Amino acid sequence: MAEENVYLPVKKATAFMIDALLKMGVPQADAEIVADVLLASDLVGVRSHGIAHLKMYYDRMKQGLQQPVTRWDIVHETPTTAVVDGGNGMGMVVGHHSMKIAIDKARKMGLGAVAVRNSSHYGIAGYYATMAAREGMVGMSVTNAHPSIAPTFGVEPMLGTNPIAFSAPTDESFPFRFDAATSIAPRGKIEVASRAGEPIPAGWVIRKDGSLVTDSTNLIEEMDDCKAALLPIGGSGELMGGHKGYGLATVVEILSAAFQDGAFLSELHDTDHEGNIHPLRIGHFFLAINIESFLPLERFKKTAGDIVRELRESPKAPGEKRIYSAGEKADAISRRVAAEGIEIPPGLQKNLNALRAELDLTGHDLGF
Repeated sequence: MAEENVYLPVKKATAFMIDALLKMGVPQADAEIVADVLLASDLVGVRSHGIAHLKMYYDRMKQGLQQPVTRWDIVHETPTTAVVDGGNGMGMVVGHHSMKIAIDKARKMGLGAVAVRNSSHYGIAGYYATMAAREGMVGMSVTNAHPSIAPTFGVEPMLGTNPIAFSAPTDESFPFRFDAATSIAPRGKIEVASRAGEPIPAGWVIRKDGSLVTDSTNLIEEMDDCKAALLPIGGSGELMGGHKGYGLATVVEILSAAFQDGAFLSELHDTDHEGNIHPLRIGHFFLAINIESFLPLERFKKTAGDIVRELRESPKAPGEKRIYSAGEKADAISRRVAAEGIEIPPGLQKNLNALRAELDLTGHDLGF
């Protein structure tokens, strides 16, 4: 194993992920979907949700927390809506098919909305919203998750990081693409810091005694034991708007549980009250809006493009070189990663090597 970061070519990473998933028992078509979602995360620089999560999914399958073969099912449907049961399978597979259903409904009826229950971690929310944008539609996707965020004035993790993703086509070479957790920092950044042995900024995490945490060592375990919690966007209290992040996280929880009669909040642990392991039963919500049902697509794209350009061209703060619009940095990063490869730090190299050995994939030369 190298003692420095290594850049793994995208083709090698994709082939390894697909073969690893096949060894885990994931069918070929599903393995390709999962690998594509993970790769999409690494391509936009969200390293916590890319190939780094491959071993986590393997561990969850071994523990019976999710099934390698995804038997999803539509349990209720109208011309514009559907409720999908994910069968506790692979969240990326459930999410991909659910957003496709929403897009197909929007193409026919103008709007498509799909609520999902009994799913698992589905990767980056932005992947699904962008699926709609590529079809000339506006897309939204949200999901609840294992409790991580404390409510305003609270200290116990109750809400998931509950991301909100929104994507819309523009007349530029890339869509407007917003994807953010409703916590002040996503859980994945804590995982990355912990693997690297690096501290986190004060204000990301609060302990039960009200103190703000900077040491990331064993912090994920503390959060899982409800001894520490992420703070919502805006931070602790109401002064800087913490109640707004808390409110947005709750909106996501309602969308991800109430429409589908799904699990929520404290029900989203991987053990029951007796300590027995059971699936997380995560919920998602997908929305596709057919722009052509409102006005010609090109007029929408021109207006959306004018909006982001006017924002970028507005006066900059002293010392700042430029203003970005959502999706602009991701586009630049994706082109760089495609050319240079995915950055693999030493801690992740160790995890991938262990996975490669356990799954008997030593024929894959990852370069570390």
